[in-house]
Amino acid sequence: MPTERIAMRRVREMLRLSRDAGLATREVARRTGVAPSTLREMFRRFERSGLAWPLPLDLADAGLETLLYGEAGTKQGRRRRVEPDWAALNRELKRKHVTLQILWDEYIETNPDGYRYSRFCDLYRAWEARLPVTMRQTHLGGDKLFVDYAGDTVPVIVDPRTGRTRGAHIFVAVMGGSSLSFAHASWTETLPDWIDAHARTFAYFGRAARLLVPDNPKVAVIKACFYDPQVNRTYAEMAAHYDTAVLPARPRHPRDKAKVEAAVRIVERWLLGRLRHRRFPWPK
Repeated sequence: MPTERIAMRRVREMLRLSRDAGLATREVARRTGVAPSTLREMFRRFERSGLAWPLPLDLADAGLETLLYGEAGTKQGRRRRVEPDWAALNRELKRKHVTLQILWDEYIETNPDGYRYSRFCDLYRAWEARLPVTMRQTHLGGDKLFVDYAGDTVPVIVDPRTGRTRGAHIFVAVMGGSSLSFAHASWTETLPDWIDAHARTFAYFGRAARLLVPDNPKVAVIKACFYDPQVNRTYAEMAAHYDTAVLPARPRHPRDKAKVEAAVRIVERWLLGRLRHRRFPWPK
């Protein structure tokens, strides 16, 4: 437990009652309202500080507190031994034939005054418990196609005389197994452009995947639901035409479609970022 710090005004009073009045520790504790154990700990700190009674006249409360308890905000008596790099240790533990016993042997060889094996394991388990829990997804070739729109648009000059621009939306699709990606620009994110983008995607890949995994936009999913989402009828008919099915990701679970999230970042960085100074006129 952290040591209880006593106000320096009360510390001076305790020292005066003990040193000048000669009162016993319990009597000093009773008069000042401090636990005897806390008072004895303060007296031990006073003896270790090298100070003498009476205190120097120029010793302020801040200096006295520093001499007795150390710098404010520091924690005393915690993790004084060298700790290993838990992240690196966690990576090593995933390797074949590596155990905590082996890693502790290597740690204690480098740090002979380090933690014993039981404490070492406890600290690692406590660190590991703070890691976020995620499920690793296995993607097969041609199994899932993840689709989404990039967050930003590309400005296209539609009127060269006035310089009026219009934002083009970037549709992004990525195969789960190979991460092969496709991007297409359209004026809107409405149903006709949504269906057209899928048709262009299938033509680019040469086939449709077994499952389509969109987010939950209104153009694709009328009613989001964890168990039985209601897919737009036109979108469902298009999927049936291409002999595929729609499996929307869970609402507010971007890790369900991490593949397309990563592809969107690539498109935004390598297309939108690189071409931020370019101006694209719309052909007449």
